[in-house]
Amino acid sequence: MSPPLHILWRDEHLVAVYKPAGWLVHRTGLDAGETRFVMQTLRDQLGQHVFPVHRLDKGTCGVLVMALHSDAARALSQAFEHQATHKRYLAMVRGWAPEATEVDHALKPDDAPADAAVQDAHTRFRLRARLTLPEVSDSRFPGTRASLVEALPTTGRRHQIRRHLKHLAHPIIGDATHGKGPINRWWAERLGQQRLWLHAWELRVPHPVTGDLLVFESGLRLDGGAVEESAPVADWQRLLVRLPWSLES
Repeated sequence: MSPPLHILWRDEHLVAVYKPAGWLVHRTGLDAGETRFVMQTLRDQLGQHVFPVHRLDKGTCGVLVMALHSDAARALSQAFEHQATHKRYLAMVRGWAPEATEVDHALKPDDAPADAAVQDAHTRFRLRARLTLPEVSDSRFPGTRASLVEALPTTGRRHQIRRHLKHLAHPIIGDATHGKGPINRWWAERLGQQRLWLHAWELRVPHPVTGDLLVFESGLRLDGGAVEESAPVADWQRLLVRLPWSLES
């Protein structure tokens, strides 16, 4: 039986939860062996039906919103479709990322045929921290560099942030599809866990009934402030404390 999900906010129309890394939002035949699903767990936890209105990749943790009735689902889905929502992510990437950059790089849907049309895709990136380690994770370099990058996608293509960071030659640590296997394994051994280091940090959505702007945050603190060990964001907080990050202003 899956553990209960951490609820960030709830009213009679919607609920915001913290999605753990490694959980699927809902059942899919593409990952038939998985047993942890946000939708089913939350339904049992709340004792009522829930409606998905957006998604996070299996490996991504952080803020996820679900509707609690069909009218709210329709309104929220339209808000995501018409880009009336604002998403903020944090990613740990290979190398020293630029201080600020924008990627306007169209993408084809995953597994699309060669003649499939590309879709507009745009993401803004901002450097939040850098580190240098003396240990060698890649034989081409004398040491190891990594960055924490804030990502603000303005379109919602599948795997957009992961693919845009690969486009910048700064793939996310732990990205088995778009990163480097030996480097991912090196970091997994050092950190004691193999996972995608991508975090849905903040989500802003209009309320489906009132239209008021709702701001949901995961609780992650870049200043290294203490969080409870039982907090869902504790794995990311440990990452910030354990490594010698140099924070950007």
